[in-house]
Amino acid sequence: MTLRVEPKLKAAAEAAAEREHRGITSLIEVLILNHCRSLGLTAGQNGKEQHQ
Repeated sequence: MTLRVEPKLKAAAEAAAEREHRGITSLIEVLILNHCRSLGLTAGQNGKEQHQ
């Protein structure tokens, strides 16, 4: 996966990752997993399965 983000957003992500002693990739993984949990999704599940 390749992401292109605004320089300000990248700087914020770097600062957040550093504060949590993570790399940016690890931070993004945590954010995605937390968001999926808030939607009732689990790893390996996609949104289409939920709506069938």
